[in-house]
Amino acid sequence: MHKKRKKISIFFFSLLLLILIFCGTLFYSFYIEPFRLTLDTLCLQSSLSEEIRIVQVSDIQISDNYTTEHFEKVVQAVNRQNPDIILFTGDLYENYALYHDNEGLISLLSEMDARYGKFAIWGNRDYGGGAIREYETILSQGGFQLLTNASVSIPVNDADTIFLAGLDDTLLGEPDMSPILEHMPSDDNTYTILMTHEPDPAEQYAELGFDLIVSGHSHGGQVNIPFFPTMTTTLGEKYINGLYQLSDQTQLYVNTGIGTSRIPVRFRVPPEISLLVLEPNF
Repeated sequence: MHKKRKKISIFFFSLLLLILIFCGTLFYSFYIEPFRLTLDTLCLQSSLSEEIRIVQVSDIQISDNYTTEHFEKVVQAVNRQNPDIILFTGDLYENYALYHDNEGLISLLSEMDARYGKFAIWGNRDYGGGAIREYETILSQGGFQLLTNASVSIPVNDADTIFLAGLDDTLLGEPDMSPILEHMPSDDNTYTILMTHEPDPAEQYAELGFDLIVSGHSHGGQVNIPFFPTMTTTLGEKYINGLYQLSDQTQLYVNTGIGTSRIPVRFRVPPEISLLVLEPNF
């Protein structure tokens, strides 16, 4: 009888422990990790003659769960990196029709500071819920240049240039490489970057001569449970998180984003900003 009671006690203790762990994990996933912030630093070799610091931010997805008050610490973290260039790879709001704070967001975007400029592209969320009518205005007033199937050459010194191109969103826009390729440079003193919101289509551009492609959209799966398949989304199924080698010349970096989509939860995929350091190759 004593052994039986002991087994029952162990069973209920173990069950209680599992319940506590489960509840603690849920609490962490909904109320702690979505508001953390990590910095992913990546050093890349380039033909440039000086170091260039690029900060990428993606998938901010402002909502009633992640407001401009939460975003403020992201802005502070970005500025602490002393970026030469800031890139935003799309999805400003989660659902503009349900929640938006244009005034607060413009103010915070304006506070971001970069020596050579701030640039952005369209994400799929930037087309929905009425956001399409406001997106470009918000970015412009926040000091960002929106690249829609367009490019810009950024002189970084007397000898070097960064060629930066941005595609329209693949899911809801009309991406077109033609206007970009018309201005694509071929000299060794230019480092070339392409911004495209969804990462999987980057394979199509791997042989076009870009040094780096940067994307977001995937949220890194948003939830990463050990021994379980990573959660994926449309056009973010193959390239989910981090750096990939697409060809001899071209690398792809996928940022896991700031906000959340659909369910306001993150587990083992905290919000991140990316610091891409272009190092001189000598």
